[in-house]
Amino acid sequence: MTQKFTIIFDLDGTLIDTAPDLMNAHNFVMRKFGYETKTTEDIRKLVGKGAGSLIGRSVWGQAKKEFGKVNNDQTKKEMTSEFIKYYANNIANESKLINGVLEFLEWCKKENISMGICTNKQDYLAVDLLKKINVYNYFEYVAGSNTFDYCKPDARHLTNVVDIMQGNIRKCIMIGDSETDSDTAKNAGIPFILLEDGYTEKKVSDIPHDHLIKDFIGIEKIISSYLNG
Repeated sequence: MTQKFTIIFDLDGTLIDTAPDLMNAHNFVMRKFGYETKTTEDIRKLVGKGAGSLIGRSVWGQAKKEFGKVNNDQTKKEMTSEFIKYYANNIANESKLINGVLEFLEWCKKENISMGICTNKQDYLAVDLLKKINVYNYFEYVAGSNTFDYCKPDARHLTNVVDIMQGNIRKCIMIGDSETDSDTAKNAGIPFILLEDGYTEKKVSDIPHDHLIKDFIGIEKIISSYLNG
């Protein structure tokens, strides 16, 4: 049997603009624990390494001045738990698909391309979000930060997904919006498509990529070059 071409997607900031709902959850926790709230643009720069990282990167510069290390860890754990609880109950209030995503997913389906997701969001949250946005059925497998014993940028997070989907890593490409995704693709030895204005603090020029896209309009041309290559 000929193995199909496989596309592995990041989720937040790549397929779905989740920043508004992440901001609401983040600010709920910040207010509860007495820290400053942030804007959606602030959140876009902090997302990508999971809820704990988002909370930690947001407040720890300030928190380190106020707590000892043990209290830091305990407070961070409590804040992360509160964040996930709130976010899980309000996961798709304002989140929406990135421009052109639905049309691209339909095209991939017609082209018999396998699609999977590799995200540092917890897998049950990713699945719930995809279902509420009505695109879950396009994907053969969704791996989150808690699916395996490792996550992005560890190449195994991606290669395991490809293996589970019975794909071929030599017939695979990744689409993401940050240096974490870029590093994952590089570590796995596959091409990488970078989405501009992603959830990262880094400039596009500082993130290695093979192709750069503004949104998903016209991306079929790039993928076709790999299908026909």
